[in-house]
Amino acid sequence: MSVTIQVTFDAHDPAALGEFWAFALGYDKDAPPAGFPTWEDALDHFGVPQDERNNAFAVHDPDGVGPRLFFQRVPEPKVAKNRVHLDLRAAPGLEGDDRMHALEARAGELVGRGATRVRLVPPDALNKGFIVMHDPEGNEFCLD
Repeated sequence: MSVTIQVTFDAHDPAALGEFWAFALGYDKDAPPAGFPTWEDALDHFGVPQDERNNAFAVHDPDGVGPRLFFQRVPEPKVAKNRVHLDLRAAPGLEGDDRMHALEARAGELVGRGATRVRLVPPDALNKGFIVMHDPEGNEFCLD
């Protein structure tokens, strides 16, 4: 039997990083608990202090296909390369110049939202080409 997964990110600003990934993936922010019109109302009701209200943030695939992403506040900075990273399949079915133009366009959109472009890996005999990037907190990902 298979299980579903959630991908968890350590972050300094969970809400900002979650908003970036919601945009990057076309995900939705998780709704507040039942009975509360907003997260602020829920957090007020639960007595969560203002300085703890950005301790966690979550987004999900509105189609129910991809994993939920959870962002949790941590005090320490990121210090090393990710051992696991996400590949955003930004040019499905495209090859050659069409593929690279689509990847470049998506990279530009994500840079506009706080990502950093690291390097282009051009197409060759072994791959179709991709772009290595960092999210706003330095986590590596690829546009593939």
